[in-house]
Amino acid sequence: MNSPRLRTLVVLCLPLVVATAIAIDAAPRTRRQSTQVTSPRATPDGMPRGCSTLVSERKMEAGCYTTAETPLGILPSGPLFWHLYTYPSRAAAETLRATRGTAVESHGKHWLFTIAEEGWRPSAGEKVATIGPLLVATDKPYTARYMEAVFPPGSQPVGGTGHRHPGPEAWYVLSGAQCLETPDGVIRASAGDTTLVPEGVPMAISDAGTETRRTVVLILHVSSEPPAFFLDDPRSSGAPHSHWRPLGLCGQ
Repeated sequence: MNSPRLRTLVVLCLPLVVATAIAIDAAPRTRRQSTQVTSPRATPDGMPRGCSTLVSERKMEAGCYTTAETPLGILPSGPLFWHLYTYPSRAAAETLRATRGTAVESHGKHWLFTIAEEGWRPSAGEKVATIGPLLVATDKPYTARYMEAVFPPGSQPVGGTGHRHPGPEAWYVLSGAQCLETPDGVIRASAGDTTLVPEGVPMAISDAGTETRRTVVLILHVSSEPPAFFLDDPRSSGAPHSHWRPLGLCGQ
């Protein structure tokens, strides 16, 4: 390697070796990214990539994943609620599934999620929560997007990118705690609590506490629109609080 001729060859070949290595490394990365989504509906405009990834395609535990998406059509007038029940098996949940009901496997449990009037009850199952009322229009079809989230403490920055939904969003917290910052202040919830944010209200979500946060989530959105908009999306222009941005209040 002390020969001038050898040093020249090394210098001339090094850029080619580096370029080849970059190309080889980039190809698998592109393929891995393309497997995150099975259809355009899985990555609607404005929806964070992690939340639109199907739970069956998750590559790691931490993150936000879609467990089911159910078109509900035009909803009946009157107050509606999200009913959460668990069962010993997926088959048991499916057997009791009624109109606007969805059987879901999430966080190691078998759930039956149903959008119905407050007094609705299945004939069996363990009741976990009833969340509502879900205020929606009665002249537009809606879709229920169900998700699960797993976030270790500190994995979601306080005052992160804000967003809004064309429909209400609701959470049930299984473990850990979360904090929502909205124009009206903060909403905190811990294990066993529920949270509901009405349609169009901008928000930023972050972790709270020292335990991994595990939640099940509903976005009940107008079917013709994507489930979420970031606050800097032009489609948010003109909406209430369209100029609002999170201030990091959850960290105070």
